[in-house]
Amino acid sequence: MNWVYVIVLGIVAGYIASRIKGNGGNGCIIDLILGVVGSAVGGWIFQLLGISTSGYGCLGQLFVAVIGAIVVLWLFSTFFGKKK
Repeated sequence: MNWVYVIVLGIVAGYIASRIKGNGGNGCIIDLILGVVGSAVGGWIFQLLGISTSGYGCLGQLFVAVIGAIVVLWLFSTFFGKKK
């Protein structure tokens, strides 16, 4: 897979995930970086569970990336977020 495609997909997934999560105040750049990482995490999670989205093309990959990005953003805000 093309690395530029993966990075762009991760950035879009990070943006979508930060909007779904409610943007916990991490900042745009951090959310986008975590989205790229989340894209890889989502692929790993779905592979671990034996779920394939290969038949759904770009939308399936975006879905996996958004799920992974939400997980990564949640973990990041849990461990490094602002304490109340």
